[in-house]
Amino acid sequence: MKNSSGRRSRKKRRRKREDAQSVTLSHEAPFVNLRRWLKKKGFGSRSLIPASFSDTGRGLMATKSIQANDMLISLPERCLMTTGTVLKSYMGEYIKRWQPPVSPLVALCSFLIAERHFGDATEWSPYIKVLPKSYTCPVYFSDDIMELLPYGLRKKAVDQREQFQELYSSSQPFFLSLQPLFTQPVEDLFTQDAFRWAWCSVNTRTVYMEHAQSDFLSREKDVFALVPYLDLLNHCPKVQVEAGFNKLTRCYEIRSIQGCRKFQQAFICYGPHDNQRLLLEYGFVAPGNQHSVVYVDLGILKVCLNEGDKQLRQKLLFLKDNDFLKNLTFGIDGPSWRLMSVLKLLSLKPEQYASWKSVLLGAAVSQDTEEWCIHKAQMLCQHLSDDNINALERLVQLRDGADQARLEQLGVVEGLRREERAILERSKEVLQSLLPQSLPRQQDGIRNTER
Repeated sequence: MKNSSGRRSRKKRRRKREDAQSVTLSHEAPFVNLRRWLKKKGFGSRSLIPASFSDTGRGLMATKSIQANDMLISLPERCLMTTGTVLKSYMGEYIKRWQPPVSPLVALCSFLIAERHFGDATEWSPYIKVLPKSYTCPVYFSDDIMELLPYGLRKKAVDQREQFQELYSSSQPFFLSLQPLFTQPVEDLFTQDAFRWAWCSVNTRTVYMEHAQSDFLSREKDVFALVPYLDLLNHCPKVQVEAGFNKLTRCYEIRSIQGCRKFQQAFICYGPHDNQRLLLEYGFVAPGNQHSVVYVDLGILKVCLNEGDKQLRQKLLFLKDNDFLKNLTFGIDGPSWRLMSVLKLLSLKPEQYASWKSVLLGAAVSQDTEEWCIHKAQMLCQHLSDDNINALERLVQLRDGADQARLEQLGVVEGLRREERAILERSKEVLQSLLPQSLPRQQDGIRNTER
């Protein structure tokens, strides 16, 4: 099916990104100091400079045309902050003698908190000073903002917050062991807010880089590396890069597959992540993200279930056993194959029990069943649209009297909800086009399609 409106909207987004206004930040003191500090460590490239962009905020702008397959950025190993950095620092001896060993994540977070506290006296001060002061990740959200998230994402965000709080609580004895390093009480320095800032700094800004297992750290995989300057590069889902640590040059390198025009923002890609994952793990959403979908969890799926179906419980168990109750989605191309397969199985009559497996594998069903499934998908789509509208209305109310931090958090949630609304509207159009043209258009869900 041709999607001319989709192409137009994508072209419009490309033009908007290309037309984004930028203001250089390279003359500002924190970035001047960062560049001087990095130059002493062996990084002196001027092909990318820090700038503020109207669409993404801080980022890196190309000062010259970068050709396809050219090196985008290369930072020497000395510029990287890893657990090796921490173990060689003033904190190393405390980590080495602590039992049971702390995790690589806790080691890095502790070092970041200490470096921020010591200020200009520390080696990493120029880098610490350009890190964000706070983040828009869900661990910063209050309960009322958390309630605005789609159900599945909200559940993951709540679980993430609980895991963070448990990590902070379990790390208290180790934090107390660091008291000899400070004149102030450790309890006043290693607060939950400080740990949250450090935790988000590591989780949102590190690159993946495998390190040899240290005897002084826990068995958790050590794959973190904070890379100053490089971490100013923003994510774009359409960009392709090759990234990794080059063992020959001893540099962390990013090579651009597509290139970048002069005076345009240079981007990298974190991976094929949908907007829910980007918000959960990084605290932002990507407009026009081609990987984004709207999820249908079991609670929403039950909206269209026939509670009188005596095989319903057995069908749901069968779907669960075959891993078909996860990743049920709507996208810009309409409902996913998995979602429609689930609806087809739920439509089957008792005497069609033998067809369950074949239906999940893609076996054809009758035309009447196909139309029943489309109507049910429309019902689900409308239910998700109603939830989306309700969340946006509540979001507007929460803006009243909100401080800057809350406004930024609400802005991220609003971005997600608006992106998902666009996906749902497109799915409605696709579903309607799948129905015979003689059927009347349904605007508010399906009320007369029970079989």
